[in-house]
Amino acid sequence: MLTSDAYGTLAKVLSALRAHDTDTIEHLADPRIRSGHWEPEESGEGEAGGEGEREEAVGEPGPSAPARELLKFSTPRDPALLARFVKLRVIEPENTFWRRGIQACVRYVKETGAGQLRVPYDYVTPDDWVPAGFPLGTWLADQRKTHKAGRLDEGRVEQLAGLGMVWSHQDIAFEEGLTAARAWATVHGHLLPPTTAVWDGYPVGTWTKNQRYAARAADQNTERREAGLAVESSAGALTERRRAALEDIDPGWCPVWDAGWQRCFRLAQNLLQDGGALPVAAGKVIVQGEDLGRWVTAQRHGWEQLLPAQQWLLENVLGIEPAEEAERPVKRTQDDMWAVNLRAARQFHAREGHLRVPRKHVEQVGTEAGLVGRQNGADGVMVVKLGTWLDNVRKRVAKLPEQRRADLDALGMRW
Repeated sequence: MLTSDAYGTLAKVLSALRAHDTDTIEHLADPRIRSGHWEPEESGEGEAGGEGEREEAVGEPGPSAPARELLKFSTPRDPALLARFVKLRVIEPENTFWRRGIQACVRYVKETGAGQLRVPYDYVTPDDWVPAGFPLGTWLADQRKTHKAGRLDEGRVEQLAGLGMVWSHQDIAFEEGLTAARAWATVHGHLLPPTTAVWDGYPVGTWTKNQRYAARAADQNTERREAGLAVESSAGALTERRRAALEDIDPGWCPVWDAGWQRCFRLAQNLLQDGGALPVAAGKVIVQGEDLGRWVTAQRHGWEQLLPAQQWLLENVLGIEPAEEAERPVKRTQDDMWAVNLRAARQFHAREGHLRVPRKHVEQVGTEAGLVGRQNGADGVMVVKLGTWLDNVRKRVAKLPEQRRADLDALGMRW
């Protein structure tokens, strides 16, 4: 909106244009401070105009050479160009500072090659730049504040955006992470990196984990709103724009269950799509550090602990079914465990002649029919941490049944 002074100036310009009063027009267009007396200047030699409009240094009088050339009315002028000049120099004289800021932005992007206006707050343009000594950092900070308040003209917003304006440094940090995530997913086939994953020096695993936290915070806020409850704060919640950018990379990047489960599922799915077969035993197929055979076995034997959606994915996408009852290991009772440990103690005593077992000693014993334990290479062999077990028995000797204590006494147990 024009001020009353601007309206008055514009009226004078229009009146002068109708009367072809070039002296008045040149006087009004001169950016120097008025002293009440003005005489038109002759063009000085050696002031050939460069590209665009050259800004005058502080204290240097008169308009620039291109401006003086435009204001010579002895020959016809382009009306559109003249109108633009009058607007910038007469109607909106504050645009001088804006033009200097844009000029500094263009030079900064060109010199740094960054493609973005990520400028330190205290940055001032060097002396050999045009404009020199311009406070670009604080100028950009002012534009951010004005834009945040909704007072920055849309045309100016577009100008700055075209130069790679950083409206929020948090946005830049997200874009950096998104770039690393996109590159990581291109190589690995999914965006479910382990927390320790790093891409080109960037901690993409930690970054992706943080985005999942932000996504879940946004989901919780949505649930509260739908329930009619107040949302304390949206800080730290993932925006819809950022969520969409991540889903463009991998729609399953933020599952409702454990990301590790989803990662193994995707790796198994990729294996099948590449013509491979799902392994049925541990240690046979390891992809990106994940033992897919062990994972498949765990899903089949732990079917009841899975969510219905996970069960559906396993059945319909991977063709995995729950283990049959005959395949499931027999659950050992406390009496079964005591029997195995006692057999290990008797085996040690028979071999060594005593029961002075080191704390870290382990004993391998054969399992009885119907018992399945932790295997150590060969079927039917169970590893027993005999030293640890005996120490634990000593600590709870007061609660030990008489028969069990008698069995250990027969082996020379030192309580």
